[in-house]
Amino acid sequence: MERLDDFRLQLGRHELVPIVIGGMGVDISTAELALEAARLGGVGHISDAMVPTVADRRFKTRFVKDKLKQYKYNVANDDKSDVQFDLARLAEATQMHVGSTMAAKRGSGLILINCMEKLTMNAPRETLRVRLRSALDAGIDGITLAAGLHLGSFAMMEDHPRFHDAKLGIIVSSLRALQLFLKKSARTRRLPDYVVVEGPLAGGHLGFGMDWSQYDLHTIVAEIRAWMAAEQLDIPLIPAGGIFTGSDAVDFLAHGAAAVQVATRFTVSKECGLPDDIKQEYFKASEDDIEVNGISPTGYPMRMLKNSPAIGDGIRPNCEAYGYILDANGNCQYIQAYNREVAAHPGAKKVKVWDKTCLCTQMRNFDLWTCGHYTYRLKDTTVRLHDDSYALLTAEHIFNDYRYSKDNSIALPAHPPAA
Repeated sequence: MERLDDFRLQLGRHELVPIVIGGMGVDISTAELALEAARLGGVGHISDAMVPTVADRRFKTRFVKDKLKQYKYNVANDDKSDVQFDLARLAEATQMHVGSTMAAKRGSGLILINCMEKLTMNAPRETLRVRLRSALDAGIDGITLAAGLHLGSFAMMEDHPRFHDAKLGIIVSSLRALQLFLKKSARTRRLPDYVVVEGPLAGGHLGFGMDWSQYDLHTIVAEIRAWMAAEQLDIPLIPAGGIFTGSDAVDFLAHGAAAVQVATRFTVSKECGLPDDIKQEYFKASEDDIEVNGISPTGYPMRMLKNSPAIGDGIRPNCEAYGYILDANGNCQYIQAYNREVAAHPGAKKVKVWDKTCLCTQMRNFDLWTCGHYTYRLKDTTVRLHDDSYALLTAEHIFNDYRYSKDNSIALPAHPPAA
């Protein structure tokens, strides 16, 4: 019986343990989590989602407060087109986050940054360009293009001195998405170094419609692999979404995948950025507690726990402080939904907004509990303590369980002594 450790991921001159920890924002995939993956010889992701907010937490900066102060006059205004990010400060925040992480890196693995195209920030091209190039400036090992087709993203980086040095990959959920990206990027004469194929059981935003359950990761990976073989393209494929055990991973690796990307099991690691009480909510969840809904203002379906405090919470939009989902005209679906409910309930101190959520504020406050399909199995990966809580795991324990386990087994941690 093969183990994941019997395989290796080859990215250029790097030979790696074929485990990639996905980039969960906002700072759920912390620098500490990514650093552990790299130390152990795999690949870790940080995320650039709401990076000024992350920098404020990590380095005690004032990016968010200063932006709010600048645009406070606009808080009561429904028109958010004035609310812009200072690109120089956005670059500074990105370089701080990435630079400090890379300075702390140890081991033979890699650290990548997950960059979401759907963070449009009231200036989609300009802000995306700054985020991509600033990460390269700060020495990131590579960039994973996520949450969008990224048809122009390679072009934004092609004149950067590290365009051919850094590892660049993209997340897709279909062959069609990959074909569009490759066709549009062909002019740069650079192929992606890897392709993450994210299936319908992944956490957070999905690259499918509400018919997500009709799709299967194995089928999508096989279709992409067959097309690439016909086109004589040798690009490492990395399946993601629903890979819960080392044996799940081996099933893909034995059929030609280069590595696997995993995240759900690491949400309950000590290094994960979620508060510990929320990690306990993940442990306690049953299968019925998990849903895919359409409350994200990005337009993508999103998987989360049904008891997330964000669901139905009608808070006033915080675009002056955050505003990461504002489109090129300063619009956001949540603003529209919020204003509709306020108009329908004149004089109400608090309204309920069920169809959309203020994604920026709720993710910043850890009140939107996005999760993978198999979150309900997390309780089976640990031990229950004397107070009925579940023991948190180290990232190293989870990583090594993926790496060395067989027969769909899961290694439990040692039971700590009762207090």
